[in-house]
Amino acid sequence: MALQFTIPEMTSYLSEVFPQVEGMFAIDRMDEELLVMRLIVDEQHLRPGGTVSGPSMFALADVAAYVATMARIGREALTVTTHCSIDFMRKPEAGRDLLAEARVLKMGRSLSVTDVLLYSEQSDDPVAHASLTYAIPPKR
Repeated sequence: MALQFTIPEMTSYLSEVFPQVEGMFAIDRMDEELLVMRLIVDEQHLRPGGTVSGPSMFALADVAAYVATMARIGREALTVTTHCSIDFMRKPEAGRDLLAEARVLKMGRSLSVTDVLLYSEQSDDPVAHASLTYAIPPKR
């Protein structure tokens, strides 16, 4: 399925529909096979012990799945998460951004299913795995 956005267009769209996360995420790669999204880690994302918090990792997985879906269907801001399962596998490395590798497994008319692996930057071992389903609004 051809993508409906370029990376700059998607970045602008995210700022438009979710201004509260502007500057928190960056898109490193976006094509038909893979989306790589970055959580730009700062103090607000840390938990005691200096590691990235679970809610911040969930946010990265969720936004990555949203972007991967939007890239394929276009401007459908009301597309919403209907399911998420996340396994936290190891502690993220302190002082590094987190990367999400998102792959759309199924793109239907009403649902998309995305698989997301999270990594600490410069590490080959995933820190979390998530599976997300998004509901796509019906065409009118």
